[in-house]
Amino acid sequence: MNQILDLVPIWTLILGFGVFFYVLLDGFDLGVGMLYGFARDSRSRNTIMNSIAPIWDGNETWLILGGLGLLAAFPVAFAVIIPAVYFPILVMLLALVFRGVAFEFRLRDSENRTFWDHAFCYGSGIATFAQGVVLGSFIQGFEVSNGQFAGTSLSFLSPFTLLTGIALMFGYALLGVGWLILKTDGEVQAVARRLGRICLVAVLLAIAAVSLWTPIMSQAIAARWFSWPNALFLAPVPLATVLLGWFTWRALGSAAEATPFLGAMALFVLSYVGIAISLFPMIVPYHFTLWEAASSPRTQAFLLVGTLFLLPVILTYSAWSYWVFRGKVRGELGYH
Repeated sequence: MNQILDLVPIWTLILGFGVFFYVLLDGFDLGVGMLYGFARDSRSRNTIMNSIAPIWDGNETWLILGGLGLLAAFPVAFAVIIPAVYFPILVMLLALVFRGVAFEFRLRDSENRTFWDHAFCYGSGIATFAQGVVLGSFIQGFEVSNGQFAGTSLSFLSPFTLLTGIALMFGYALLGVGWLILKTDGEVQAVARRLGRICLVAVLLAIAAVSLWTPIMSQAIAARWFSWPNALFLAPVPLATVLLGWFTWRALGSAAEATPFLGAMALFVLSYVGIAISLFPMIVPYHFTLWEAASSPRTQAFLLVGTLFLLPVILTYSAWSYWVFRGKVRGELGYH
């Protein structure tokens, strides 16, 4: 089986797309949750909340797919990564639960609505920061001995992971800005445009900081990006990032409604590509490649059958929900 068909690239694509869809889809609704704290009145808060009400919980399907895909297809990586980032993952899950509770109780516990409003905003921010810490830990690598995580429960804490945590908060907020510009109008949209430029500048500075920091941490990454002729071939990635930043900045100051969201998503695509270029084929930087961490071909083949049936279902109901709830949101009236 191993000689006939290599399933690792297929599972790499499934896992990569699962994580990426989660970052984009749950990213913008977490961003909207953080921006919720800037709403000036109850009408604006209701508009913001209604913009994500029909789709926010479905977006988290991709988080489950990514976690289970990692466990099933790359168990060695799962065994190292999860203990290494156990606490930020725990904080993230608790924040997501608290955020979901706040979403529901805000409508049913009107006497304490202010408390639940704050809980929704802070839960979104804490979950995002924790995800950024996990990302930073993954990029900086883990202490591994005899195929197992050899660090401490606080090894994930470093200036770099704190930077990536804050950077992801601004990144998700930028996605949230794009969503609000697309789905709302009036004062909510105007405030989103103003906040969008602040978030965009912070995101571009964070991309530059991470791009310079990672080669300093790893000679392998430095060689991949700055050796010749790699530097020539990979130069389009940072150049495209600069052009996209300029394009998104102009879109935020114009009357365009879809363009800011597309620009924010494109910046995430380029950042994702940059991480992939830096680390591929490692799945446990800088210890195990995808092939070294993979489960047996029989296991991958068995699980792939169910996954290939499941993925079209997820994609179909996700696309259908976005199609049904297309259009603008206006206060208490919901979608139009």
